[in-house]
Amino acid sequence: MSNRLAGKRALITGAGQGIGRAMALMFHEEGAEVVAVSRTTEKMADLAAHGIHTEGLDVTDAAAVADVIERWGPLDILVNCAGYVHSGTILDCSIEDWQRSLDQNLSSIYYTTKAALPSMRTRHSGVILNVASVASSITGVANRAAYGAAKAGVIGLTKAVARDFVGDGIRCIALCPGTTETPSLTSRIEASPDPEATRKAFSARQPIGRLGKPEEIAATALHLVSDEAAFVTGTVIVADGGQTM
Repeated sequence: MSNRLAGKRALITGAGQGIGRAMALMFHEEGAEVVAVSRTTEKMADLAAHGIHTEGLDVTDAAAVADVIERWGPLDILVNCAGYVHSGTILDCSIEDWQRSLDQNLSSIYYTTKAALPSMRTRHSGVILNVASVASSITGVANRAAYGAAKAGVIGLTKAVARDFVGDGIRCIALCPGTTETPSLTSRIEASPDPEATRKAFSARQPIGRLGKPEEIAATALHLVSDEAAFVTGTVIVADGGQTM
């Protein structure tokens, strides 16, 4: 590894599994001091052996978010990867489902960003990477009404933060994965009436002919938060195997 993040402190939400976990491991390997947070601390139990700090955190709890970021700040890198996928059209989406989608996918980023920004402004440096999705303002995906609406909000918030704080030396970017083989996706596939057909359908979304790998998304994220991408801000980076081309 090239230690592209040497001397940087990064906090990553949703680090218990999937893309967030892959980022935590990769950022650590590249020299960052990594703080991995998730509601499910048991999923992060082995990360300490790698030298990664772990914290249990419900990202929908604004006070708890502020406390964790204050204790671990100042941050050089904030990655918002925690999320929740509701399956269904708007007609299948209860008020509770809608609110949970907004709370976990969008309001959580409001809480973390608002807590991390002041010290970034003071230091005139910082990167905020928000994991959105191609299911957003980029494209409509069947049965992702609440999820797509929340992730579209993530893109809008990303652009607003980037515009407002570009003069403070802060970069803010949205990373939009396509269908990626995470434990969350695997659970949804296995819960379907025909898992084999469902997996084939998910894979067929991508012209490249397969699901993405968490490590592939993490590698894209690594570049974006590194100094190599110092001229990149306020934009949407898509990694989707050609799904939206």
